Amino acid sequence: MKTAFSSTLALFVAAAASAQPLASHAAELVARVAVTGPKAATGRVGCSLFAAPKGFPLDVSGARTQWHAASGGAVTCRFTDLPDGTYALAVGQDLNGNGVVDTNVFGAPTEPWGVSNNVRHTLRAPKFEEASFSVTGGRDVSLDVRVEP
Repeated sequence: MKTAFSSTLALFVAAAASAQPLASHAAELVARVAVTGPKAATGRVGCSLFAAPKGFPLDVSGARTQWHAASGGAVTCRFTDLPDGTYALAVGQDLNGNGVVDTNVFGAPTEPWGVSNNVRHTLRAPKFEEASFSVTGGRDVSLDVRVEP
């Protein structure tokens, strides 16, 4: 025979079980990229998501990269199924269609670029740690990145 206590306990256990997520949610990153300058509608905008410092920001061989047509002001880059971790985003505008952000003899970009946290130095490239952000608990992340000449 069920007692009032065991019935209440059964209801509490059922309620607690239903409140737990069935599976962990992988996060999504949505980066709103603002392209400025006279050639804002020219070429393509590439977003490269780095999960480690290696190669950041210009060597995208180890990054998840996607390209979008430059639309004269704004592009949205969306990365899904991100596990918890530390990431940094590098964005470049490919004006001449060669698939990379061109650089001069000193390694400085000659095409518009930007990184997460909008870090920009005069004499050196931003470091991964300066541009990094965390994805934790499956929470989605939104970023605003400026791409400038």
